[in-house]
Amino acid sequence: MSYKITRKDEVYTYEAPGHFDVRTTRVHDAADVNGGTITMGLSHFLPGGGCNYGSNAKETIYYIIEGQMYLESEVGTPDEVKTTLHAGDSYHCGPGTQKSVVNNGQTACQMLVALANPAAE
Repeated sequence: MSYKITRKDEVYTYEAPGHFDVRTTRVHDAADVNGGTITMGLSHFLPGGGCNYGSNAKETIYYIIEGQMYLESEVGTPDEVKTTLHAGDSYHCGPGTQKSVVNNGQTACQMLVALANPAAE
């Protein structure tokens, strides 16, 4: 068994491709534990900030802590393909899903992001 505790002063910022008007921070990397598959970050989007439409190779969960984000996705019901996520809402998609998010609110949005590497075959 392995583990890692990350203290608040150990969280670091990084540049996320395709993102704009955002401060992305990394809380945990998959490499933090032996055989780990999960990465977790906390993103702070300014009003109008977001991520361009695209995909990544990881299973993804967005959880809105504060504020709101407009989500556009290639999958879901007609009401879900284009929707606004509010504090307490979350979005979960599989690897390769096309999506974008934009802070369509008047205040900064805090979004917890969890990414899981695909299972080894």
